[in-house]
Order: sequence, then C-alpha cells, then structure tokens
Amino acid sequence: MAAFAVLALSGGLALAGPGAPGHSHKTFGAGEPGDPKKPVAKTIEVSMHETDDAKMKFAPDRIEVKRGQQVRFVLKNQGKADHEFMLDTIEHNAKHKIAMEKNPDMEHDDPNGKRLAPEGSNEIVWRFTKAGTFEFACLIPGHYESGMHGVVVVK
Repeated sequence: MAAFAVLALSGGLALAGPGAPGHSHKTFGAGEPGDPKKPVAKTIEVSMHETDDAKMKFAPDRIEVKRGQQVRFVLKNQGKADHEFMLDTIEHNAKHKIAMEKNPDMEHDDPNGKRLAPEGSNEIVWRFTKAGTFEFACLIPGHYESGMHGVVVVK
C-alpha cells in the first residue's frame, strides 16, 4: 500500500501543472480577450503566406492601435502550409517558441492565438488594455526564423 501511495504521488508530481513550462493561456501580456458582443474599434485582416524566396510572412506586419481599443483580427492563411497567429509579448512568445520546438504539432485555438490550415480562416477579438509594443508570430518550428512575425504598437 505504501509503495502504491509513493507511486501515485510521484506520478501526480510529474503531471502537475497545466501544459509545458512557459505555455499558459491564463494570463496575457498584450491585453485581454475581447467581448464579441461589443462593438470593435477596427477590423484588421491579417494574411499569412509563403513567398517564392522561401520566406514566410504576415501582411500587414505592423499594426497600430490605441490603448483601450477592442480590435477584430480576421486571420486568413493564404499559404500552402499550416500557420498560426500568436499575440503576446515578445518575451512570452520566445518562451512559447521553445515549447513549440519540443511539441511541433501543438495546435492553438486560444483567445490570443489560432492555428490555421492552408486556406483556413478564423477571428480573434482582442482588447488592448496596456500601452507598449507587442508581437504576433507564427511559432511553428522554422516559421519565425523565416520572417513570420510582426508587431502591434499600442499608444
């Protein structure tokens, strides 16, 4: 019985905590999930695609909004590979990128991030509660290094 208790406790410790280190969707550095029932200040279409010279891009790759604004991001994958849009601080995305390298098939359908298949689309409604410069990025291994990241400047 004691051996079972030790085994159960050690298994519980190994599984403690939600998800991989640095991979949590309970707090957000770039603001907070918006309320789709409330009006948005602006709608921004963001396309994801590959280029002929093996680069991967977001268009646009720079967005400016005002603090307090609620924004609807309309995400469209116009490429031939899966892509994702993860909105967070540069530091949080860097930690998440490491988690993605260890788990490349990780899929996202989170308030601040979506993974899209080729020709797929989705939306994120986001409220920017903090001023600063934030990042949106595709953290699928190799995509960030190929140029797939951009900034949101909140004034």
